[in-house]
Order: sequence, then C-alpha cells, then structure tokens
Amino acid sequence: MMTAVEKIEEQFSSLRIAKRSVLSEEPAYLLDIDVSKSAQSGSSRFVAVSCSNKSIRIYNRETLNFLREYSSCPGILNGVRFAHACDGVVFSACSDGTIKCWDIRLATQKAVQTFSGYPSNVFISFDINCSDLIICAGTEKVEKDAFLVFWDARGDTNCASTSKEPLGVYSESHNDDITRICFHPIKPSLVVSGSTDGLVNVFDINKDNEDDALISTCNSDSSVSFIGWSGRDYKQVYCMTHDEGFCWWDLAQLDTEEPITLLHVLDVREAVCIENGSLNYLVGGWYHEKADKLLLIGGTSTGNIHLMNCGLDGLSLVGTLHGGHAAAVRSFCWDVTDESLLTGGEDAQLLLWKPGAAERSLAKKASLKIASSVQKRVRVHSTSLKSKKK
Repeated sequence: MMTAVEKIEEQFSSLRIAKRSVLSEEPAYLLDIDVSKSAQSGSSRFVAVSCSNKSIRIYNRETLNFLREYSSCPGILNGVRFAHACDGVVFSACSDGTIKCWDIRLATQKAVQTFSGYPSNVFISFDINCSDLIICAGTEKVEKDAFLVFWDARGDTNCASTSKEPLGVYSESHNDDITRICFHPIKPSLVVSGSTDGLVNVFDINKDNEDDALISTCNSDSSVSFIGWSGRDYKQVYCMTHDEGFCWWDLAQLDTEEPITLLHVLDVREAVCIENGSLNYLVGGWYHEKADKLLLIGGTSTGNIHLMNCGLDGLSLVGTLHGGHAAAVRSFCWDVTDESLLTGGEDAQLLLWKPGAAERSLAKKASLKIASSVQKRVRVHSTSLKSKKK
C-alpha cells in the first residue's frame, strides 16, 4: 500500500504542462490566482488572475483562452476571489480603498458593486467567507492604525452603482500592515489575519466586539506573507513569512495544557534538503483533504516549482516541476477534482499542469524575451515586501 505522501508524490511527478496562456500585449507579473467554484458540477469554468499592471484577467479554466479583462486603475490590485455559490462573480481588493465585485456573465467592463472603506484605507488583503455573506479586508498601517474592515457581501441589484458602507472594523489586534486575510473553509464566522507585526490572529466574528471575537493570537516572530487553514475539520492554522519562515499551530490545543505550536521553521530554504537544486522562496500552501496532509509550494528564481510535505518532524521535499516557468512563480491553485495545478509567475505566464498531459505548442521562448522588460516596471519577488520590515 502506498502512503498518502507517496501517492501525492506520484501525482505531482506525473504533472505535465497541458496549456499555456497566450502572452498579452502588455506583459505583467501574475500575482494571485483563483478558480471559480461550481456548486452544480463540482468543476470550475473560470480562472481569475490579478496582474501587476492593475488588471484582472479572466480565462477559460480548461483551455486557458483569454475571456476578458477588468481594470482597477488608479489603484493597485491586492488579491482576487470568486464567490463560492456563483461561479460568474469575482471580487478584487484595491489600494484605492475599495473592494469591487465583477460579473463575468455581463458585457460591462464596470464593477457591478463597490464596497468602500474609510477615507485613509489602503487595502492590501481580503477574503470572502464560505457563505458569501461577509467580506473582510486588511489595510496598510496609516499613522498608528491598521484595520480589518467588514461588509455585508450581499448584492443590491437596485443600487449597483453606489458604494456599500462597511459594517464595522477591528482596530486593536494588529499594529502594522495586515498582509493576509483567510476565512475558515467551512465555518463562516471564523477568520484568520496575518500582519507584518508578526501576529496571526483568529477571530469569531459572531461575537459582539473585537475583544470577545479574538480567539487566539499566534506569533510568527516575523512579517507574515501567507496564511491558511489545515487539518481535519480545519482546526489548524499556518503561516509563511517574508523571510521564508514557516509556522504551524493547532487551535484544538487552546483549551488543553499542550503547546499549540506544531512546527516553527525559521528559514525553510535551509531546512529542506534539495538534491542538485535550491529553494529561493515560498509561494503558499494548501491542505490536501483526502490525504490529510499540509503541502507547501516554493520555487527558484529560474521557475522551478518545489512541493513540500509538512509533518510534525519537519518539512520534506515531495517533488519538483521543471521547464514550465522562466522566472519566479508568484501564485498557484491546486484543483483536487482533477489533480491539476495552475501556476502564474514573473514571466507573465499562466500554466495549467495535468497528470500525463502533453503540451502541443511551446511558447516559452517568447516569454523569456519579455521578462527583462517586465522587471524594469515591477519590483522583483525577493525584494518586494522585505523592505517593510525595517
């Protein structure tokens, strides 16, 4: 019998490039990826990508054919998320202090709903809860304040052009930029936030005030770059840091005498042994429900993608994908239904990897030519957020 990790290793090693998006006229880093969720079929139809040129690009999930583009000008985009119940609705956070809702089914290039923050808000993170009822966004620190801002996400078709005001804010729990927001996958009232102050806070937003809502504060001792939920019933949280550290906590231990920290790795680049290669950075992670395994993705500046297994005894390499990207990978999305992987990078390419696939056309050489011109306009991965720690 194969172990769960061996099965994942076999699946990962069988991944080949099935599709490659056509390079657009204005190449841009692909910063964040989300796939639509279809309640009926279980399969997703669309991919949304937020790009460094302040646009959201929508692609067909199977063919990677480009469908449409939305502009967030003048603000900078920070994240893209599909609604859970409707696969044609996608949300984006913007540095201009708004969350916008776009409807792929409509011909319009305009947002169908805008959720406005308070005057000084610059949103750098956001998420929508699993029941599609609440949006939460995290702000940059302004003077002494960093806010979690909440809205009722339900659309009002009669006033699509007007901005929705926030339900309220949490203002006491972080004292620096709130870099990540992540709602619980199955409990709509639970949300975790991460910040450059090093704290990872878990809230139950059903509680009446911020003090009561704060269930747990975990300290990563560094600036948080990624957070997620893991474990059976998603009772664990984990984070990655801007200096490539990793922390993993078990919230089920909160009411016991046991320590809640499951693993704390100061520098994953030094902790994971990679033969004939290196690990330059972490991209993110996801919890594989079937295998009950937390998996992390990292990479190299030349575009190799490393998959790592996270265990109580540490991190170990599961496998490496070569030959896809020509520069650092910034974002990914794993699809459990067909065991496929979407990756986006600083080479302006969106790739779909599938088990045993055979790519018909190779457009990689074109991407290598544009990488240098993209880099002139956009801060490179290794320095983009570390400067904030000063």
